Amino acid sequence: MTDTQQRPAIDPNISIEDFEAEALAWLEANAEPRPDASGPIEWGNGEFSVSVFHAMDHDTELEYITNIQNWVIKKAERGYHAIAAPVEYGGLGLSRKHARAYGRLERKFKSHGKHELLGVTTGLIAPTINVFGTDEQKQRFLPDLMSARTLACQLFSEPGAGSDLAGLACRAERDGDEWVINGQKVWSSGAQFAQWGELIARTDVDEVKHKGMTAFMIPLDLPGIEVRPIHQMSGGSSFCEVFFNDVRIPDDLRIGDVGAGWSVALTTLGFERDHSESGSEGAAAGGTWKQLLATAQHEGVTADPVMRDKLMQVYIKDRIESMVNRRAADLAKSGTPGPEGSLGKLLWTEGMYAMTEMISAVLGPKLIADSGEWGTFEWGEHVLGAPGYRIAGGSDEVQRNIIGERVLGLPREPKADTGPWKDVPR
Repeated sequence: MTDTQQRPAIDPNISIEDFEAEALAWLEANAEPRPDASGPIEWGNGEFSVSVFHAMDHDTELEYITNIQNWVIKKAERGYHAIAAPVEYGGLGLSRKHARAYGRLERKFKSHGKHELLGVTTGLIAPTINVFGTDEQKQRFLPDLMSARTLACQLFSEPGAGSDLAGLACRAERDGDEWVINGQKVWSSGAQFAQWGELIARTDVDEVKHKGMTAFMIPLDLPGIEVRPIHQMSGGSSFCEVFFNDVRIPDDLRIGDVGAGWSVALTTLGFERDHSESGSEGAAAGGTWKQLLATAQHEGVTADPVMRDKLMQVYIKDRIESMVNRRAADLAKSGTPGPEGSLGKLLWTEGMYAMTEMISAVLGPKLIADSGEWGTFEWGEHVLGAPGYRIAGGSDEVQRNIIGERVLGLPREPKADTGPWKDVPR
């Protein structure tokens, strides 16, 4: 039986208040309340994590992912994993207001963690298939992706096509009712733990680069696929490179029309850059303003006027980002984020950079010398990881171009790579 068949029916016209009451009762029965976090951090107590990327060995990271996965599957028993998604795909078919109300409630309970692979599966690839997939593909993929029973990664970037994603060279050649894939992808978060991937590949070298690509869903256990984790300077191996050697997939795994891969990729990237739905995982990747303030207070620097001014600059960035994200959520009523998501993503990475500069000034040598003091050396994981997000999901420069061209209506930059892709210098 499916989750939809097992769970009690819910009134599609249920009020926010009644929905919150039902959801709260379920959370109280199935989750552990989070200690009151409205006040300042109590220095020296509990876990202090400000890492941007995970730094775990393979088995520990798999166990961590499985724990989050089990929680999403548990929520799926009541439809709380996909409140605004259609009922036929396992959701509740309610409004985004209902979804945000549940998110506010769940944040009152202890987090089961946060991992890029889960976010990509449920927040990027599932909604992309909802936009571009056929009815058969939606029935096949959406229930298991939204409930995290199946995990999927992005297969977009390449060694020669990162921020210039449209220049990718991984080839998919038609052979009857199949496609043959050859090439390489890189920076694929969680690929070593995923069962599927959303692949963008070059299908027509005679077209201009933006028009010669096609999107596919591809199982990662096929012959000819090799996944290699990449060791990061922050200590973990969250990212992977993936190689394809004569990998065959049927045409019914194609997402969207042939040659429409750029539209599919932009939609996925729009969800990636949209930080308007804050979710329920608690502290954001890279730490919070409250953790930064607590560290500054512990180090006794908050009385210094220059340090106070810098701290307030970080706080202001944090508040502006929150407001922009809420505005983006209001604008994204169609369910597909617009270019405003680029502004939120840019503000987020700028905010992390400001936090890096601030904590470096606050801690000095304690940032690189592990004295065992709580809440100090841990910031090193933030400093090592934060620069990655100035590239991930589109570099800061790409975000500024999107804002300039699509939000402000400025003229496009001159192009030196027009004409068929095969003739573009690489």
